[in-house]
Amino acid sequence: MTLSLTSLGIDGDRLWHTLMEMAKIGPIPGNGSGRLALTDLDKQGRELFALWCRGAGMSLATDAIGNLFARREGMDPSLPPVVLGSHLDTQPTGGRFDGVYGVLAALEAVRSLNDDGVETLRPIEIAVWMNEEGARYSPPMMGSGVFTGRFTETEVLNAVAQDGARLEDDLVRLGWKGERKASLSAHPMAAYFEAHIEQGPVLEDEAKDLGVVTGARGQNWYEAVITGREAHAGPTPMHLRKDALVAAAKLVLAVQEIGAAYGEEACATVGILDVEPHSRNVIPGRALVTIDLRHPDTAQLAAMDADLKAAVASLSTNGISIALNDFWSFPVIRFDETLVGRVRDAATARGLAHRDIVSGAGHDAVYVSAVVPTAMIFIPCVGGISHNPAENIEPRHAALGCAVLKDAALATAQAR
Repeated sequence: MTLSLTSLGIDGDRLWHTLMEMAKIGPIPGNGSGRLALTDLDKQGRELFALWCRGAGMSLATDAIGNLFARREGMDPSLPPVVLGSHLDTQPTGGRFDGVYGVLAALEAVRSLNDDGVETLRPIEIAVWMNEEGARYSPPMMGSGVFTGRFTETEVLNAVAQDGARLEDDLVRLGWKGERKASLSAHPMAAYFEAHIEQGPVLEDEAKDLGVVTGARGQNWYEAVITGREAHAGPTPMHLRKDALVAAAKLVLAVQEIGAAYGEEACATVGILDVEPHSRNVIPGRALVTIDLRHPDTAQLAAMDADLKAAVASLSTNGISIALNDFWSFPVIRFDETLVGRVRDAATARGLAHRDIVSGAGHDAVYVSAVVPTAMIFIPCVGGISHNPAENIEPRHAALGCAVLKDAALATAQAR
């Protein structure tokens, strides 16, 4: 079945235009975007989005942690809304679509409902979550994390950025510190949908139009601090060295082996390796290694964790000590079967080539799913590339994903 874009019930050209207009804020070489969280560029992006929302007749509100909500009223305003959303902040050298697509696809869904004069029983809201990427302030997904009780408001407000700024000070400076508490009790939701680029190569490789996301891999992040002994590179014999970098190299290889040992669904990554004192003729006395383990099966992820700790113990010998610190984690996630079914039904009804898929990346939907029925939609990205200025999507896929988002959200917003 060939589906023409004119039959989608959404305006694909208008969606693409908004994506390209947002990309003009914080452009970077390579056709990417750089709008770090809680910066002036992030503010400009929000202001443009807010302008579009007001033009669509939506009201706007910001909670105490800086999450932004745009609301299209329903026939029964007392009912909790159906919420669509994602984020507008990017990596330092990010692409134009990660997060942004989910926010602007939600906007296009609302605009198309307006075009057709459709009234919904429940309100529909668009959420722009604060600091999803975790690039300037860490860890990631702070806004949705506070909203769902993963983080306390106090610890996030006191977070310090890489450039030394304090998060609450940034919220006040930007005018984003609202009065309403960031929590489900203060802001009830009936359901949450998030559309996103896949950030991987599977959908493109299998020529699928859409991914029906059934859940997300669990993730464990660690920091390993390796301590040896600094010494002169010339006079110190090899057998008497306590080289922290050599131990770090062995740990990197151990992480690689752990990832390879647990099947195609496993991922194990060292993202940062810092060495001190960073001198050509000094044997390194200290190294920092960051480790990221992921798996969609809880037991397998626990086994990977055990293997990592065993590898650390085996390397903590001969004057080398390794302190392995748990930095951040979230469990294996299963999204709501009813909402996942609505996404699947919408894709099937439109004749789209689709498949079930598990997210390998973290998203705000992962945290939200702990307190609100949640589902996600993936569209292919070119070459599976993301977190990269070269990140790209096809306008056709953007429109198809938006159409399915609209269908699933509308079915949910009409249900009591």
